[in-house]
Amino acid sequence: MWYILIGILCLVAGLALGFFIARRYMMTYLKKNPPINEQMLQMMMAQMGMKPSQKKINQMMNAMGKQQEKESKTKKKK
Repeated sequence: MWYILIGILCLVAGLALGFFIARRYMMTYLKKNPPINEQMLQMMMAQMGMKPSQKKINQMMNAMGKQQEKESKTKKKK
């Protein structure tokens, strides 16, 4: 009976640990490789009818980077 209980506890602990490790890995991966790059932003602006200048694209990329940093800092405080 103890073997079954220990086996179930190890399974639950392994699942929880695996979840948190995978979550941490994905967070660092997305931070290093953001899903939106300059080319995608340029295409979106062109589709909206705007003429994308390099200055405007750089401003938007910086704004998105600052927003991500702010969100990560608020998550760490909690």
